[in-house]
Amino acid sequence: MSEKERALAARTVLQQCLRARLQVRPAGERSEAEFVQVRMDRGTVLYICFFKGATDDILPKMAVHHLLNLADCAKHDSGKLSSLLELPGSLLIVPQATLGGEARGRDVQYHTDISKEDGLRLHSAFVSLRQQEVAKAGPTVRHGSYGNRQVLSLDTNGPFTHPMEF
Repeated sequence: MSEKERALAARTVLQQCLRARLQVRPAGERSEAEFVQVRMDRGTVLYICFFKGATDDILPKMAVHHLLNLADCAKHDSGKLSSLLELPGSLLIVPQATLGGEARGRDVQYHTDISKEDGLRLHSAFVSLRQQEVAKAGPTVRHGSYGNRQVLSLDTNGPFTHPMEF
């Protein structure tokens, strides 16, 4: 493992979307599957993965102004590029452990991913902080369930995808 990988606490990927639908609970014997949705003309899916050694200290560094103030997230009606925080839009947070994968031959290994317990705790704290920050600006926040298989349907109008590491 390189020095950079050891210091890495989290990886995110932002994906602009028109609509997204995420299954947060699979169907059971007596219940239908449950979904959360982003159904705005302008939305962003934020995939997130925490790595071993990540602590609560990383959460303020991952503030919304770092993640959602990118000025190429969506366009105003005037054609000017804008961030999600400048628009009436939505944010869908999807826990994505596969962002921590490392190719080893034909296999992918996840030795650098955080434990499920610590990941759940950090993910919950991250979502809570983002909901508080984004509520002030107007966009809605939805999120997936940590540890579940992420069944996601996504409509985009272009490959506006941005990885970030913390």
